[in-house]
Amino acid sequence: MRLALAAGAAAIGMFVAAAAAQQMSDATTSGEKPYHIENGRVDKATYNGYRRYGDSCLRCHGPDGLGSSYAPNLVESLKHLTQDQFSEIVINGKRDVSTSQQLVMPPFGTVEDVVLYLGDIYAYLKARSDGALGRGRPKRMEN
Repeated sequence: MRLALAAGAAAIGMFVAAAAAQQMSDATTSGEKPYHIENGRVDKATYNGYRRYGDSCLRCHGPDGLGSSYAPNLVESLKHLTQDQFSEIVINGKRDVSTSQQLVMPPFGTVEDVVLYLGDIYAYLKARSDGALGRGRPKRMEN
């Protein structure tokens, strides 16, 4: 019974991850920036990305996406990664092993709080990477 429940949960997680990745891919093919900043204030999705980053990513990647001793600086990484590449790494994880270090990013493809808001997290980090958003809690646009 537990095995069937675990298999069902994994299948649902993979479906959610695939749907989220497709939605993000569709959004970025238009060439538009994934964030909107006006008068120093961010849109709802970018602000939500900041919040979700704080809940799920900060403990390894540090405040404001600037990295730590064991996780890379995402502000720099997003200068070279596409949204699809970013999504692939977050959903499936990544392992980089060299003679000097071993970096392991666990998969978050079954973590709904990450996968369902992956586009928002990307928007926040991309705004940071593009230099459009500074450090700290961003101010939100009025609705």
